[in-house]
Amino acid sequence: MRGFNVLLHKEFREAWRSRKFLWIPLVFALLGMSDPLTNYYMIDILNAVGNVPEGFEMLLPELMPVDLLQASIGQFQTIGLLVIMATFVGSISKERANGMATLLYVRPISFAAYFLSKLTVLSVIGLVSIIAGFTGSVYYTVILYGSFDVATLLASFCTYYVWLVFVLAVTLLMSAAFKTTIATAFTFIVIFVGQIIDALVGSFWTISPWKMPAYGVQLIRGTMEMSDYWWSILITVVLLIACIVLGIWTMKKNAAMTKI
Repeated sequence: MRGFNVLLHKEFREAWRSRKFLWIPLVFALLGMSDPLTNYYMIDILNAVGNVPEGFEMLLPELMPVDLLQASIGQFQTIGLLVIMATFVGSISKERANGMATLLYVRPISFAAYFLSKLTVLSVIGLVSIIAGFTGSVYYTVILYGSFDVATLLASFCTYYVWLVFVLAVTLLMSAAFKTTIATAFTFIVIFVGQIIDALVGSFWTISPWKMPAYGVQLIRGTMEMSDYWWSILITVVLLIACIVLGIWTMKKNAAMTKI
């Protein structure tokens, strides 16, 4: 792939200058910390706020460490993905619209190098972000509730990372295929509507990329049917590769749309 190293250096430099390596992991760290702390200190928070009727008692369910991690992953699945998709959905389309891509297209670089350099940097940012998120959640959960089995915790982390890279690939594909506003709409439809559909009627199938976050939690609980897990991993990787191939193809197809 011609120019991959040069483009990779460019993308890393831009991500560093825009502080994406700082503020996106910080968002995930705050999301990860919020559920263990909020649930543990809920009674104290209510008493501090006041206006609680005299004699009021609130019985909170006894939570296991995996319950808190599941809640944190739920935060990643909503606010976290929203932040990531909104940040990166214009990665290609904006450069095409403002003429920046023209400066790249006239150089001896391949479209594959262009697409993969962006996906690589986005994947590294995603990796740092979920490390921060999982660390924040696990740290306070271990202190306040109990410990995890390290092996299954790492398996859950890797499972969620595979899902996140798939989300990033879909985001870049939409950015390569459409203008930013349309790309944003289609990305949200594929990821969020896909989650809603899977939540509503997903009991009719057990193999799906949208089940990966839940399957990561089931690995920790020890309730995972491993054949469904590995088939879902395989389908996710196949779709990930398909997004990369389609993304490169649409970049070539839409090169003429680049502003000069």
